[in-house]
Amino acid sequence: MGIFHIDTDILIVGGGAAGCFAAVEIYKKSPGCRVIIMEKAHIERSGCLAMGLNAINAYLHEGQTPDSYVAYVERQFEGIIRKDLVYSIVRGLNDAVKDVEKMGLPIEKNEDGTYKMRGKRSIRIFGERLKPILAEAVQKTPARVFNRVVATNFIYDNTRVCGAFGFGIRDGIFYAIRAKAVIVATGGASGIYKPHNAGEARHLLWYCPWNAGAGYAMGIRIGAEMTSFENRFIALRVKDVNAPTGTIAVGARSKQINARGEDYLEQYYKHWGGNKCLTQHRLLATIEEKKLGRGPCYLNTTTLTEEEERRLKEDFLNMNPQIVLLWATKEMNPRKKPVEICGTEPFLVGGHCQAGYWIDKDRRTTIPGLYAAGEVAGGAPKKYVSGSWVEARIAATTALEDIKEVHLVNPDEDAIRQEKTRVLQPLSRKTGILPSEARERLQKIMDEYAGGISMNYELHEERLLEARRLLTCLKDRMKDMLAVDRYSLVETLECIDRVDVARVLVEHLIYRKETRWACYQTRLDYPEKDNNRWLTFVNSVYNPKTDETLMIERPLCA
Repeated sequence: MGIFHIDTDILIVGGGAAGCFAAVEIYKKSPGCRVIIMEKAHIERSGCLAMGLNAINAYLHEGQTPDSYVAYVERQFEGIIRKDLVYSIVRGLNDAVKDVEKMGLPIEKNEDGTYKMRGKRSIRIFGERLKPILAEAVQKTPARVFNRVVATNFIYDNTRVCGAFGFGIRDGIFYAIRAKAVIVATGGASGIYKPHNAGEARHLLWYCPWNAGAGYAMGIRIGAEMTSFENRFIALRVKDVNAPTGTIAVGARSKQINARGEDYLEQYYKHWGGNKCLTQHRLLATIEEKKLGRGPCYLNTTTLTEEEERRLKEDFLNMNPQIVLLWATKEMNPRKKPVEICGTEPFLVGGHCQAGYWIDKDRRTTIPGLYAAGEVAGGAPKKYVSGSWVEARIAATTALEDIKEVHLVNPDEDAIRQEKTRVLQPLSRKTGILPSEARERLQKIMDEYAGGISMNYELHEERLLEARRLLTCLKDRMKDMLAVDRYSLVETLECIDRVDVARVLVEHLIYRKETRWACYQTRLDYPEKDNNRWLTFVNSVYNPKTDETLMIERPLCA
């Protein structure tokens, strides 16, 4: 297998929503710039937008302001957000949406031409083809797209990031791409925890199953500062098919009921002081009902009219067609039977929650030459897809400005050979640990000791310390991984990345000794929120030489 050397000005790792938008933005500002997108799948149907989208959940309607939006996000995340980052996103939301509409995205409108509201901060779209639309916009630029090339590590000279290594899934080529700047836009991490669905259905997740946390892991391994990994995201979704409940609860105004038919949210809201604004409370109340023997819980769709049912199915066809197939059977018709709901396994995402790179307001990471945008960028939750576009625009603008004084750096030949050997070694083994075995072991550890579904997402010190010990042992076994073909090798690389991310996640969960975000980060041994001590960011820097993670606290004013 050969080594393919190539040079570019800006390398974008990840061709999802943020990566595609960044490429288009670069060519708007600098038509002569050389851009390469390294995409693990194919940009036409990759990332968490692969199935489509039926709403844009971050938009400023008339009467709303950046201040009101930032205040909303701050309430949702119990006082811990990077206001500077959130402000910079909110100011650009509407312009980014208009730009994507010009690319061809159909947006539902009122008679006066304004966008139709779905919720206070969202609009309705016909987004089944959203990802192909973004891909078509990229294809109209001179950007070179390397589809089905898995990023394995950054090229790093201990001073700055100078490119990235990749492995061609279909051609078996090892890529060494030099760049003046690298924008990481690989999305968040799924598959770290044991999934709700087992067997052949294990990939039927809320989040894209191929988003294995590679962008996080690559940054961790070169000592980039990370933030808020303990702020996990757990979605409340339709059982089995993991369809979004917001489409039913917000779009169709269906209420949550328990097995007795009771609207159970109101009693919990009263207990929690009448605060209805926290998204995770809908999940927390559902878990409590299950514990008390009043589950399963449902969204009551039996009150829908025929027209409302038709519209609901249309919305899901733009985003999650599996549920429409489920409803095709008579006994599962939503007007005859309420829709069962449950929590998913935990995920690490910087769009719904805020796990990711610690960045400045211009989207520079703590490593020179490396920029972050979208789900992989930390500190700015509730950005969703439109916020990822804004962040991509900011990162692209900054990178273009910064590379004016930067020259390409020749990577060390020994470093290239070492990385190629590391990546391809599993293919040369006759015996070893299969990716499926490593994945199941990781997910079992995280589920039982780091607050997975089987533990109702609850955490305490003793179990977390055991998770740390077990993950250290599992990390040591990664050197024995076996790949039987190139696709198996990709799974092997995903396992390695997930283990590296999981270890940092556990350190964050151990460090924050309070309960800040119900369900997302519930400590049984520290059940109260402590603003006097913990109104701060919990960050980390991994040291690959000592195999230790340094924990850092950063003030909110950063």
